[in-house]
Amino acid sequence: MQFSGSPVDQSDDLGPANKTWAIFLISVLGLFLEMLLIRWIGTEVRIFAYLQNTILVVCFLGLGLGCFTSRQPIKLSQTLLPLLVLVLLLAIPATKYGLGKISAMLSLLGDVEIWGKGIVEDKAYAVYLFILGLGLTYFLMVLILDLFIPIGRLLGRLMDDHPHTIWAYSVNVAGSLVGTWLFVLLSFSYQPPVIWFLVFGALTLFFLPRVSRQRLASLAMLVGIVILAWFAGQEWGAREVVWSPYQKLVVAELFPEKGEVGKYLVTVNNTGYQAMLDLSPSHVQANPQHFSQEMNGYSQYDIPLLLHPHPQKMLIVGAGSGNDASGGLRHGVKEIQAVEIDPAIIDLGQRYHPEKPYSSNAVKMINDDARSFFATATEKYDVISFSLLDSHTTTAMTNARLDHYVYTRESISRAKTLLKDNGIMVLSFEAQKPFIADRMGRVLKEVFGAEPLTFRIPSTNYGWGGTMFVVGNLAAAQRQIAQDPALKAVISHWQTNYPVPLSYTTKVATDDWPYIYLMTPDIPLLYYLLAGLMVLLFLRCRWKLKLGGLVKNWNRSNWHFFFLGAAFLLLEVQNISKAAVVFGNTWDVNAVIISGVLAMILLANLISYKMPRIPLGLVYAALCVICLLLYFLDLSRFAFLPYASKVVVVGGLTTLPMLFSGVVFIRSFAAVTGKDKALGANLIGALVGALLQSVTFVIGIKALLLIVAGLYFLSMLTRPREVEQEKARFHEAVA
Repeated sequence: MQFSGSPVDQSDDLGPANKTWAIFLISVLGLFLEMLLIRWIGTEVRIFAYLQNTILVVCFLGLGLGCFTSRQPIKLSQTLLPLLVLVLLLAIPATKYGLGKISAMLSLLGDVEIWGKGIVEDKAYAVYLFILGLGLTYFLMVLILDLFIPIGRLLGRLMDDHPHTIWAYSVNVAGSLVGTWLFVLLSFSYQPPVIWFLVFGALTLFFLPRVSRQRLASLAMLVGIVILAWFAGQEWGAREVVWSPYQKLVVAELFPEKGEVGKYLVTVNNTGYQAMLDLSPSHVQANPQHFSQEMNGYSQYDIPLLLHPHPQKMLIVGAGSGNDASGGLRHGVKEIQAVEIDPAIIDLGQRYHPEKPYSSNAVKMINDDARSFFATATEKYDVISFSLLDSHTTTAMTNARLDHYVYTRESISRAKTLLKDNGIMVLSFEAQKPFIADRMGRVLKEVFGAEPLTFRIPSTNYGWGGTMFVVGNLAAAQRQIAQDPALKAVISHWQTNYPVPLSYTTKVATDDWPYIYLMTPDIPLLYYLLAGLMVLLFLRCRWKLKLGGLVKNWNRSNWHFFFLGAAFLLLEVQNISKAAVVFGNTWDVNAVIISGVLAMILLANLISYKMPRIPLGLVYAALCVICLLLYFLDLSRFAFLPYASKVVVVGGLTTLPMLFSGVVFIRSFAAVTGKDKALGANLIGALVGALLQSVTFVIGIKALLLIVAGLYFLSMLTRPREVEQEKARFHEAVA
């Protein structure tokens, strides 16, 4: 099923306008599909949410290998068929359930904290499950890889054949920018996956073969993909399914007669998140079969208010669907500010919560990331409650989950400044391992200068429980406990029966090392196994595509583009991580930084076109100096700025190195003869850069800049020696 008769198959016979249009569309399609799979597969197959960059890395490998084989036949079926299989697997309930259990299978390794981890007593069976999990992960990676090779092959051929290199590359970047924002806008408007696949299908129509039989077969596969995507998106028995900008939310009705507590259950990315509870005194008293009456008024949502003598003003971060705000209202708090990052969760709370806390005039909803709110808040509070923020969602390009930067030393220190002199801070966390509780306890002890009051609340009909830490005015909190015998008895019971041993020795999370689920700075074994799977993928493709000497036969030019790609990807990851400290992990951070990067590349192309004789030695020097300056610059000092100003200042600073690296790339790319091979080496370098990101588990995020500077230095050393010939070809390219 070649692109027979299509514009891209006969590019040598068409003018530059047709080639340019094809480059733009394939760039939109490739980036859009990449973001679609990262979001969708990472949601439905949870292991890819923990191994954050896996899908990104596989996409880069597919695109890179496609560029290296750009002169081989290009068949649309090679993209549509594996995508059809992938969607089919997630449309069949049994296979979808099985793939969803991969994370539980691989959690048996034990060195990565995974929600819903498996517990197996039989060691032999545990080994079997672990191997099965690895095999299923590899199978999904193969499907994703195979569907990107034809896209890379087409892109490589078009770029190599285009007569105007700078213009072609600029169109490629512009198409990537459009693909990014197209998916962002769909996510922002709460569109489900079936709409994503409809857009993908519309973009693919341009590349359908003109031979009627082949066209019909391709159209049939496209229709099948969209229909199966609709089935894959169904949650049978659910009251509502919402795809917010952050995550997949499913609302299911609960039935007390079956022993289920609460009115509605909200699951996030197929994992339990929160039950909307009616803990009003009248409801609790009317249902003694479900609620222990002696606990009435002493739930985990009541405790923060009981520990303060006169709570008038309360801040809740991670407010969820409203249980915490309901607790504040039951205790007569006059002003509650509830911060929740996901607007869809706020909406669900407004519509479904039985106590209707978000309809109260006393509650002010703030749709923001907790860290971002801390940076700009100026008011003081009697009670600050960190609700159960434990994230089920990761950012798309970094090792950090949405909640990581909320629990760093810098974040807790900033939150402390928002407390009134007699205020208390209550931090609740589902610490599934002792070191996590110890990490939380230690950071609170260091920031507040005193050991926190700590107790573990068990899961009951009054809530799912968790470990609760209390800091601030502990003397007042202890007086409140002493004055309320029932409260004293409850907390004493919890401390006796559910002890929380704290040694205050676990490494504290910081903005530079925010990994709250890692016991020590180390790369988890699971990431090494992922690298092993990537090697297997590469060897499979080398055999299948007959690329035996792919890396062995590389020349200086290939290595030059390889190092540029690795440095570029690492720099982009580092930028997103640093921007999260300023903006919070809001949905638009990735889009803002990626857009800034692509805009800088376009600017670099323009500069190279207008000023083609800039000495590259000077450009390299500026690039390395800026990387070193960013290493010492604390971007959090700009967090107080208005949003638009932050976008300009932080976005400009973090993406400035891309301007200089972009000049280096386009100068080299315009001069090189085999542009498809150069682009392939660059994409494989980006793959390696994505894998190198794991070193942040050991050295921290900031040190990535030193590695980036080293990679750019290597790219300088490996520039082809035929400088004069390159200059001549470059000047010809911009003429």
